[in-house]
Amino acid sequence: MQEFSFEQLSFLTGELVLALTVGELLLIGIFVKKRGVSIVRYASIAVLLIFAFSGFILNGTGSAFNGAFISDDFSQYVKALIGVTAAVTLWFSRDWFKRENLDQYEYSILMIFAVLGMGIMVSAGNLLTMYIGLEMQALALYVMAAFNRDSLRASEAGLKYFVLGALSSGMLLYGMSLIYGFTGTLSFAQIASVLGGQEDVNMGIVAGLVFMLAGLAFKISAAPFHMWTPDVYEGAPTPVTAFFAGAPKLAALALITRLITGPFEDISQSWVQVLVVLAVMSMVIGAFGALMQTNIKRLMGYSSIANMGYALVALASVGGASVGGAAGVSGMLIFMSIYLVTVVGVFAAILQMRTRDGALEGIADLAGLSKSNLPLSLVITMLMFSLAGIPFFLGFFGKWFALAPAVDAGLIWLVVIALLSSVVGAFYYLRIVKTIWFDDQAHTFVKAPSSLTYISSASALLLFPILLLPFATAPARALIEAASASLF
Repeated sequence: MQEFSFEQLSFLTGELVLALTVGELLLIGIFVKKRGVSIVRYASIAVLLIFAFSGFILNGTGSAFNGAFISDDFSQYVKALIGVTAAVTLWFSRDWFKRENLDQYEYSILMIFAVLGMGIMVSAGNLLTMYIGLEMQALALYVMAAFNRDSLRASEAGLKYFVLGALSSGMLLYGMSLIYGFTGTLSFAQIASVLGGQEDVNMGIVAGLVFMLAGLAFKISAAPFHMWTPDVYEGAPTPVTAFFAGAPKLAALALITRLITGPFEDISQSWVQVLVVLAVMSMVIGAFGALMQTNIKRLMGYSSIANMGYALVALASVGGASVGGAAGVSGMLIFMSIYLVTVVGVFAAILQMRTRDGALEGIADLAGLSKSNLPLSLVITMLMFSLAGIPFFLGFFGKWFALAPAVDAGLIWLVVIALLSSVVGAFYYLRIVKTIWFDDQAHTFVKAPSSLTYISSASALLLFPILLLPFATAPARALIEAASASLF
């Protein structure tokens, strides 16, 4: 039994800062009437950035509470991405909430609770910690989806997300109970020890793992557990959708990665097949489902389904051959890092689709945008090129690093399916570009807040080929490779 020491608390610095601060921010929101919303928002952004970089600043790696909480290079890198994404989306959402008369301090509080749950998920060292983190972030996200209580679409989105989320939690819990019943432990390390000593894997353990992966597949909107995604993307407030599209998916992917490289590493023949099926269905359903969409938020929902398929291809290669699992984890992290930058920029651009009569979401509403707003047209075009994987935008290299380990692992047929679905995906991304540059002008958008133009422009520039070199070579690649290697 590991004895408690205050040194262990240093591994939880980011989570402790969030947990201890959220109570004070709640009191400020309640008692400081006029300026409370702004104070809570900017304090929340600061706290989220502290959470993001506390692991790198303290540089503490180890485990706490008898291995229930793990701090390593992998968790530190993922938390940095989650914290920065949350802070950025919270910052550029303020103008939208003000325009819609929804500017309330509770939104910032819910964001902190969601990120706290994600931090616990990423560092989970046993099944109980994993479930606590999952439910903490899920409960906050359910409320965020229905934050606009006066909107029927938002209420419907929140209700669908809650009902289907409850179903996924039930599947996850059932899988966890099977794993506990057949191994007699909740600890990831002890589960790995039990499975490592078995010549033949008990089918009860395999069934438990399948149920757990099915529950987590819901969190990343992987097909066939994707049915909530288009409706929630369309119905939820657009800033909430921007957050949904990135951070929660990365946290769930990180948790899947920790499961397949830790407790279930020795039964890779069982989980590789599950990940392959999820990847194929996600890529195909996401690509063809997006072809029929006329609402840009629904299109981005199907796009996210397809992109989670590419990330799962990288993870499937972890157990695919003797080439080493670190390459697959690195591919997933590189792909998701680029995807987060892209999706935040896309939704910052969508928030700029606004006329004097209100916000617009139709793809046809972008018609002729190049004639009235050339900077926004260029930004959206660059973001779509990156999502489509056009050389030599960073999105192309993201898919390259995600798919290359699968080739080395002998999953060439899976890579072929990924490439074909990517070609289909390029059609609907380029359709948006065609609408912007070649169709007759449909609307003239009002001037967007500076926060939105800064974020969308910065995201597009980060994906531009001339800025590829710093990411593809020295510091970022070294950071990602160190994060991946820490799992093995």
